[in-house]
Amino acid sequence: MSSDKNYFSPKDKIAPLFVIIAASLWGVDGIVLRPSLYSLPVPLVVFVESTIVAFLLSPYFIRQIPSLKTLQKKDWLAFFLVALLGGAIGTMAITKALFYVNFVNLSIVILLQKLQPVFAITLATVFLKEKLPGQFFFWAAFAVIGAYFMTFGTSLPDFTTGDKTTIAALFSLLAALCFSSSTVLSKRALKNVTFEMGTYLRFFFSAIIMLVFVVSLGDIKSISDITTKQAVIFLIIAFTTGGAAIFLYYYGLKRITASVASICELAFPLTAIILEYALRGNILMPLQWAGAIVLLVSIIRITRINFANPRKDSTV
Repeated sequence: MSSDKNYFSPKDKIAPLFVIIAASLWGVDGIVLRPSLYSLPVPLVVFVESTIVAFLLSPYFIRQIPSLKTLQKKDWLAFFLVALLGGAIGTMAITKALFYVNFVNLSIVILLQKLQPVFAITLATVFLKEKLPGQFFFWAAFAVIGAYFMTFGTSLPDFTTGDKTTIAALFSLLAALCFSSSTVLSKRALKNVTFEMGTYLRFFFSAIIMLVFVVSLGDIKSISDITTKQAVIFLIIAFTTGGAAIFLYYYGLKRITASVASICELAFPLTAIILEYALRGNILMPLQWAGAIVLLVSIIRITRINFANPRKDSTV
């Protein structure tokens, strides 16, 4: 995509707004909606969520079946991996982290998600053999330091005591790794399909994968434990923070670069922090705020680095 502003179509110019709206909805999901499902097994939560969205989009899919004939094996593989990493493993990991609502400030869990660009660029380097400029290592190191102080403050993480903050942070980091991989793969997956079809295939494959999980783990039996209130929450998620958010995100992602998308996704932690304070009165400590600022600034600087033509010098 050309950097010339005159090159962008009107749809391209407003595309970042759709990613911002989607990211804001994810913040609402994490703070307001998903914690209400804490009594259910995590795999079951993700299975029900994915299945509802896939079912709602089925009429569109049926009408568009002929268009799938042009897809190649690589396209199908890309969607399967997006569903596995982003729709299944990543969503289970972040849901598990968010279920520690009574033990850890949710804004910490969600802010850790902003390490995704670091993971995404690193993965691109490993798999695409891209050379990283010195600036990346400088700002990536600051991002990690910021994430650490934001999560633990001056304390040392203790993995032997079952500390809830540490466990939630680890799940959040796993989710960030999976979602960053999913973002890279989504760009490939959307290459030959519309964003509408991309949304359906993502949830369709996720539902199938999660069905295997819930059946093999025996969690499918807990479906009868879903209360009326939780059923309503599932429907709200499907129409807003789940299916609708991915729909908007794919619309925007198809028209902008991953770097721009990463900046727009900062609306996710911003919304989460505001809601966490407004609804629960939780707020980060001064040192944690400092760590959060270092993390976010580092991510912004990383996404502005020219990775296509890295300079030999490491001047920041």
